[in-house]
Amino acid sequence: MKRKLAILVALVLVLGLSFVSAQSAAKKYVLKFNHVLTTQDPYHAAFLKWAEAVSTRTNGNLKIEVFPSAQLGVEEDILEQIRQGSNVGQNTDAARLGQYVPGIAVMNGPYFVESLEEVQKLNTLPSVLGWKAELEKSQGFKILSFMWVQGFRQMITNKPIRKPSDLAGLRIRTPPAPIWQESIRAIGATPVAMAYGDMYSGLQTKAIDGVELSFTATASGKFQEVTKYACETKHILLINFEVISSKWFNALPLEYQKILEEECNKAGLEVSRSYLDVIDPKNLAVLKAAGMMYIPESEIDMAAFRAAGEKAYQKLGILGVRDQVYKELGKAK
Repeated sequence: MKRKLAILVALVLVLGLSFVSAQSAAKKYVLKFNHVLTTQDPYHAAFLKWAEAVSTRTNGNLKIEVFPSAQLGVEEDILEQIRQGSNVGQNTDAARLGQYVPGIAVMNGPYFVESLEEVQKLNTLPSVLGWKAELEKSQGFKILSFMWVQGFRQMITNKPIRKPSDLAGLRIRTPPAPIWQESIRAIGATPVAMAYGDMYSGLQTKAIDGVELSFTATASGKFQEVTKYACETKHILLINFEVISSKWFNALPLEYQKILEEECNKAGLEVSRSYLDVIDPKNLAVLKAAGMMYIPESEIDMAAFRAAGEKAYQKLGILGVRDQVYKELGKAK
């Protein structure tokens, strides 16, 4: 009887564990991912590709719903929802994350890194890993990936820009975060905080004298209609961050966590290479065909611009942070 009872108990335990396992495997998770870009932007298609890959690898148990054009709300509100543990995500940048962990803002600084390969190396550095860990543990942000590089920011103006002094007195629209403002001020211009949607009319009314955007963003916004020069200053390589709640992320099965990060990195690197090698050059051709005058990098005093950019790091007190990252990266100052 004792042996039969033991067998029966063991059988019940096995069946119970199998049931719990089956229930766990069948549990559904949904991530609502918000971004400010339009459905025509190449990044939107890449976000959808990421979502499809994650769904396939998890048999539909982890789904990402992508919301373009800030359909879930403004970025700042979404970031706060993420901190509270909501199942939402946001495409953001180092400038905004720097409001929570100041050091990471350096990644949006002028001439910080200048290739996708350097961006990939950043993810292995002690300083960067430390910032990611701090954001996760003390601020509630899980960085899934920052392998989403949206091209170089260029000066789009009504006068040719070949050296920093050419920007003297020009009011250039830029986002309001301190690293953005000080970067534009450092290289010679007067930064003006203005909503993205107001830039076209701002150029028409001469409230601003120019903008700083990638060639792709310039073409999609039709800024060739209200500016004359596309100047290849390459002053910032725009690194995007895909962030979600660390609380929500840590509640996922470990296998799903791995899949979510792997596929985010994969989709990001793919669209970033395309953006830099194909999409941006294609849109530069669109701008030139529309009559814009192109000032190539070869005609610009890049050494002078890089030297001028140093003032942004000094002003914000993050020059030492930048230099430490360069030391870890093996990059000359």
